[in-house]
Amino acid sequence: MKKMSLQWRLTCITTLCIAIICGCLTMFVYKNGVYYIDSLQDAVESQGNEKGNTSDEIVISIPDDKWDEFADNFSVQVYNNKADYKRNSLIITVLLALLGGVVTYFISGHALRPIREFSDKIEEVQAQNLSDSRIEENNVKELNQLGISYNKMLERLSDAFEIQRQFTANAAHELRTPLALMQVQLDLYNSASHPGNDADTLQTIKMVTEQNDKLNRMVKTLLDMSELQTVGRDDKIILDAIVEEVLADLEPLAQEKNIKLIGKCEDATMIGSDILIYRLVYNLVENAIKYNHPLGQVTVTAYQRKKHVYLSVEDTGNGIPKELRERVFEPFFRVDKSRSRELGGVGLGLALVREIVRVHDGSICIKSGKTGGTIFEVTFAQCSM
Repeated sequence: MKKMSLQWRLTCITTLCIAIICGCLTMFVYKNGVYYIDSLQDAVESQGNEKGNTSDEIVISIPDDKWDEFADNFSVQVYNNKADYKRNSLIITVLLALLGGVVTYFISGHALRPIREFSDKIEEVQAQNLSDSRIEENNVKELNQLGISYNKMLERLSDAFEIQRQFTANAAHELRTPLALMQVQLDLYNSASHPGNDADTLQTIKMVTEQNDKLNRMVKTLLDMSELQTVGRDDKIILDAIVEEVLADLEPLAQEKNIKLIGKCEDATMIGSDILIYRLVYNLVENAIKYNHPLGQVTVTAYQRKKHVYLSVEDTGNGIPKELRERVFEPFFRVDKSRSRELGGVGLGLALVREIVRVHDGSICIKSGKTGGTIFEVTFAQCSM
């Protein structure tokens, strides 16, 4: 009952009420009908016992030798009529209840249509389209008040997201200056000759340089994520060409890791941001290379079917456990923290990928590969014809 829809609940409750009412009416009519039929039978039987009745009552004239046969036949007919009446009454009750249930189902479906439309509107809400998800005024008073409250909630959410984006952008901008100064000083120090430096000092300088570089990349990614909404998304993108470009750019990294890159691309064209889609493909392929086995391979597939563009990146690594497949898109989440630190990741690559997919009205999911690796599948609904 907990998972039953409101429409079915109303239908079941109404059908039950109709069945109870019809049942009570049927029992009442049946009792009255049986009473009068029995009264008629009693009258016939009393007529047979009072052959000399001279009152003004209606008298059935039947010969004495035929009376017993008539009484028996009449009793049988009365019994059959009562049985037929009972059966027909039950059938009519069931039919009326079913008819009432069907009518209630369609009437309640029509009455609940505004709620379904309201639910569909809520399903479309994302952080990127809050301003386009407002509910227009409804003729149903209760739903209209609910719509007003919902629109106010969207306004508060929009303000909160905007404050969050502004904070991230401002923080990233503020961090860039001191990080840049630190990098300049480190570069000057490394370029100068310091013969008196011992091994510990050189190791410390190397560690600081690496961490500073990591912070720079993190700040850049945070800036990219905060500026996603302002990037134009009306470029005509040839996805197979972008895939080829990414594979060419990452070929040196793949050779260093002894990874084979394979591109299986058909003609695929879509509308969006050329820069962001390049970054999406780059991040997915780079991740597939970094978290792959030596002598493994990365296969990138892109194709277009009707109004959808599909992109998949498959590796031959260890794979991602099912319980962690949604969490890998969270900022700074790592499946294997020790290996991620070793590879120098900042934990924002897949978070940025998901945001890019969202602003392009697409979807992304993770599946297991045939060889035990991971497959990232991206689907874009908006593409050029």
